[in-house]
Amino acid sequence: MSAEKATTSEQTAIGIAHSKLILIGEHAVVHGQPAIALPFPLVGVESVIDYVPGSVKIDSTFYHGPLESAPESLEGLANCIKATLNYLQLPCEDLLIRIKSSIPPGKGLGSSASVAIAVVRSLFAYNNQDYEEDELLTLANISETYAHGVPSGIDTLTITSDFPVWFEKELPSDFIEPKGDFHFIVADSGRMGDTRLAVESVANLFKSAPRRIQAKLDRIGEITHRARHALESASKHLLGQMLNEAQKELEALGVSDAGLNRLIYFARQEGALGAKLTGGGNGGCIIALARNEVHSRQLSEKLKKFGAHTVWPFVLRKKPE
Repeated sequence: MSAEKATTSEQTAIGIAHSKLILIGEHAVVHGQPAIALPFPLVGVESVIDYVPGSVKIDSTFYHGPLESAPESLEGLANCIKATLNYLQLPCEDLLIRIKSSIPPGKGLGSSASVAIAVVRSLFAYNNQDYEEDELLTLANISETYAHGVPSGIDTLTITSDFPVWFEKELPSDFIEPKGDFHFIVADSGRMGDTRLAVESVANLFKSAPRRIQAKLDRIGEITHRARHALESASKHLLGQMLNEAQKELEALGVSDAGLNRLIYFARQEGALGAKLTGGGNGGCIIALARNEVHSRQLSEKLKKFGAHTVWPFVLRKKPE
């Protein structure tokens, strides 16, 4: 356990977690294909626990009050908190859990998973107890099951990682070492997506046209393998091409709406090497690959002027030798 991720004092314990985004492979990953996810350090969550006599209480932007009366939208988190307290053999009482998040919800950035991880880390810190990675993931995924139905597990894994994650269901995860610096821009459409709804819509398409949809999912899998090769060979142009190819398939699956397409096509028109939606789609964010640092700054400004709600330029850096 890293000291920067969970700290404790006599009365206060803190847990933090960064965010995540899917570079490529969303939706196909639910059906057994690989996906690549990136840690996204520009937004995150802090969970602060204080000893306050009485019932367990939550203090967050969305809800302030007893854990037992939390709204349905926080049911997953409430169950995650209870399960963690039970696992740590702590009574479900005398705690105030303050959650501060800079991650916009419903944007495919792993908001629910980041909150769960920060909270679990803070509870372990409150109990002065170290954790193993698998303990953290198991407990946090209790919350994710409520958020996404059957979560792939990619969100929690990436949020606890410092490196890009290669993820395939039922297989051991792998970490990717980029061989060059890649300048990305994430742009928020300003509209919330619904991951669970988007995943269900693809599942329904799959039932109605299994062969056609399987071919689309297989194609996204092939593209994801090529994207990994692009990261590991510092090939920005190949990666950009793969982002565009993946977007074509996601549009065919019906998860990219007019608002996302507008931002994606604008980014490409302004010189992005590639651009696509990131996350569940039908709202949420896009990710674009800029040519270099200067182009990243220029494209960020242009996307803001074009109507993106928030824009985050960030660099995926090669691992220092």
